[in-house]
Amino acid sequence: MNGLSDVRLTLHSQQLVAEHEARQVTSTPPGLGRWGLFWHRARSRRVLLTLDEQQLRDVGLSPEMARCEGCKPFWRP
Repeated sequence: MNGLSDVRLTLHSQQLVAEHEARQVTSTPPGLGRWGLFWHRARSRRVLLTLDEQQLRDVGLSPEMARCEGCKPFWRP
């Protein structure tokens, strides 16, 4: 790469980081209230604990990461 493209990539990556920090990125369905969010977290974390190794690999998680997330209480993001 030449110097110009390196600068463009650096500037673009900074813009992406700023946009990511400006909005909250979640995988929860929009329009849920507090109890709906709690219910969604509890249910999805419970399902996460039941996935086998192949299914975890498909979603890009290690068994340790899945166990850590799956054991969190529903009220913690």
